Amino acid sequence: MQDEQIVALYWQRDEGAIAATEKKYGAYLIKIAHNILASREDSEESVNDTYLAAWESIPPQKPTVLSTYLAKLTRRIAIDIYRRRSAQKRQGGEFAVSMCELEDVLGGGTTPELEFETKLLGEALNRFLHALSADERNTFIGRYFYMDPLREVAAYCGMSEGKAKSMLYRTRLKLRDYLRQEGLMQ
Repeated sequence: MQDEQIVALYWQRDEGAIAATEKKYGAYLIKIAHNILASREDSEESVNDTYLAAWESIPPQKPTVLSTYLAKLTRRIAIDIYRRRSAQKRQGGEFAVSMCELEDVLGGGTTPELEFETKLLGEALNRFLHALSADERNTFIGRYFYMDPLREVAAYCGMSEGKAKSMLYRTRLKLRDYLRQEGLMQ
């Protein structure tokens, strides 16, 4: 079923929209959640919450790229679950590793200023990503949006792990310099 048809089912409030979403995107969403949570049970909970969030937000939202819309919902929900779980106990996983790598660039933790400038930061990040080469952009997004392990990112980008690792390091340095130029970092 095409995305437009699935979105139309949501707009008609047809519960078949959830089944169609699960059939088309279930495995994709589980992978995103699992990269953050490192737990099958928590990942399934996250994806079920994603279906509910999609049901509650469509309408009024009318996503043109359903996969991206669902991925964003899943990431947000999985990160919330991760934070709740981490408040109780410290655990690892690809999300923790990815965030540690970016911590040098973005700083450790949120500040009121950072929360206030989240939209500006997002816009700057999009401009930065569009200026990168396709390899740099795909590697960066694979690692830090989808939270894929380095070996997987390297494999689907067609490069060695060493090359992917050094590319990510250089890209993080470029990002830090770019954010400084934009006045979004000290």
